[in-house]
Amino acid sequence: MSEAAETIQTRSRFRLRDVLRPSAKPEWYLTLIGAVIGLATALGAIAFDRSLHWVSEQTAHLQGEWPLWTLPAIPMIGALITGLLVYFGAREAGGHGVPQVLDALIRKGGHIPARIGVVKVLASISTVGSGGSAGTEGPIIQIGSTAGSAIARRLGIPREHVGTMVGCGAAAGVASIFNAPIAGVFFALEILLRDFSLKTFTPVVIASVFSTGLTQVLLEGNDPIFAFELTGYTFTLAELPNYIVLGGVCAFVAYAFTELLHFGEDVYERVPIHPILKPVTGALLLGLLGIAYLGTVDAGPEGLGSSVPAFFGNGYETIRELLAPGSYAAGASVLATTIGLLVLLVGCKAVATTFTLASKGSGGVFAPSLFLGACTGAAFGSALEAIGLIPEQGSPASYALVGMAAVVAGATFAPLTAILLLFEMTREPLVLAPIMLAAIVATYTARRLMPDSIYTSKLRRAGILIGTGRDLTLLRRIYVASVSRTPLPPEPIYASDPLSKLVTLHAVHSVPDFPVVDAEGRAMGMVTGGDMRTALIDREAIPLLLVAELLRGDLPTVTAEDTLDIVLDQFARHDIASLCMVDPVTGRPVCLITRRDVMARYQRALEES
Repeated sequence: MSEAAETIQTRSRFRLRDVLRPSAKPEWYLTLIGAVIGLATALGAIAFDRSLHWVSEQTAHLQGEWPLWTLPAIPMIGALITGLLVYFGAREAGGHGVPQVLDALIRKGGHIPARIGVVKVLASISTVGSGGSAGTEGPIIQIGSTAGSAIARRLGIPREHVGTMVGCGAAAGVASIFNAPIAGVFFALEILLRDFSLKTFTPVVIASVFSTGLTQVLLEGNDPIFAFELTGYTFTLAELPNYIVLGGVCAFVAYAFTELLHFGEDVYERVPIHPILKPVTGALLLGLLGIAYLGTVDAGPEGLGSSVPAFFGNGYETIRELLAPGSYAAGASVLATTIGLLVLLVGCKAVATTFTLASKGSGGVFAPSLFLGACTGAAFGSALEAIGLIPEQGSPASYALVGMAAVVAGATFAPLTAILLLFEMTREPLVLAPIMLAAIVATYTARRLMPDSIYTSKLRRAGILIGTGRDLTLLRRIYVASVSRTPLPPEPIYASDPLSKLVTLHAVHSVPDFPVVDAEGRAMGMVTGGDMRTALIDREAIPLLLVAELLRGDLPTVTAEDTLDIVLDQFARHDIASLCMVDPVTGRPVCLITRRDVMARYQRALEES
């Protein structure tokens, strides 16, 4: 290569490096990386979906040929594989995935190890593909979030933007697996990031669009997951009370499902079974429930009674049957049988999903929520049809569709995501108004029944502050390292020192509080300015007092990597003016972080945003 050619190549390389450097035009940079994450997630989603579809077909074929008493066998084999993968690969890959992503965003700055995504893919294929009652959105959200986190770290994205990249991956995953780009965006913003600012919105939208585009090109289609067509139907004012009541009913279903799932998780946490075998026991219980169901059910809409229980797997085939108006035969006796079967399916699906996920099987809760909503809505619509409260062009199928959105909204506290998801999954605008109404009613009612959604309840019980507003999201992006620091006194303070030493240091250096260290220099507590002022009331006793007598060992410390939501929570809990920042490795005091400086940093961030 000539010298001139080498020079041109070198200059081009430096220009490219300047373009991709995070500090150069970060808005454009984040948008570009969002597109990359969207493309990468789409490839992973397609591979996951095709693999799961193939495994599900093979296992359903085998279950249809084997005797009824062997029904638990295949789910147990899949659960054993899941248990081995999760135990030896990534413990975080068990369960329904989204709480782990939220935990990573809140406490770990969006850091999600790549192995979690790989294990989640394989474990979910083993669980859902073998008949486990769970969905695909949890795995694909964790896959996309892992991709976003890994790409962000690889490219050196500033830590305050890593969460946005995780949201890009989650949005791309939902967009690809459900062919719902708008719902993917709102899932990331409404449930994960809780931030609708333009700086966050733009890369998330780009990731969702690129993921959807690549998925449609590779799969050569743009068809909705659930085809729905109700010819001649028009939403009328007379049906308004029907959908309001349905929203309330679905809220109770979402509440019962959430409580049952969390109860099952608590029980399995206490059961003394090896972690590898816990999913196997859940699969055994699932299989026994399936045997009991098939021994009871012999009638109903096509697809609800078959050689494999309707509540096995993600249940999409059953949902499609419930969304077909032709599935609802006329006749009072047939309708009564259908209603009873649908109510039975609601209970079986909730219990089956609890068996699968509480035992640390791998999957999501979106698909079970859709299933529960479809069955609840179909049963409610069938009851209305039996008493003549549905218009002539109407059908219980429309109530099944609305019920799907209502249960998802009630379980997740995310009505925008539920409304847009159901619209994009069916492309049916005629029922959009009832969907919106029922979703809002379900969300409002569910919030009165339970303080946290199906995603956040477990985190709240673990002591993790979830928050609901943009201000908390902003606080989680600001690290203690960016707050102004108050220097420590020039010499260390020990518990054995006389209190008069602190009086002198305070007069000379104006230090508000005094960290106290042990013989090895590690922080062991503080003497606060308030306690010193109390001691100074009796000045004659000062020469007789030691630092140890005013030492408070219950005060927390912070590190440079902590975020301001944690710091402000500590200030509120202990009512002090400053906190000691320590070195996370040595435990030695570095400086003081005052409440005043924290609030000043927060105010500056508000002005910048």
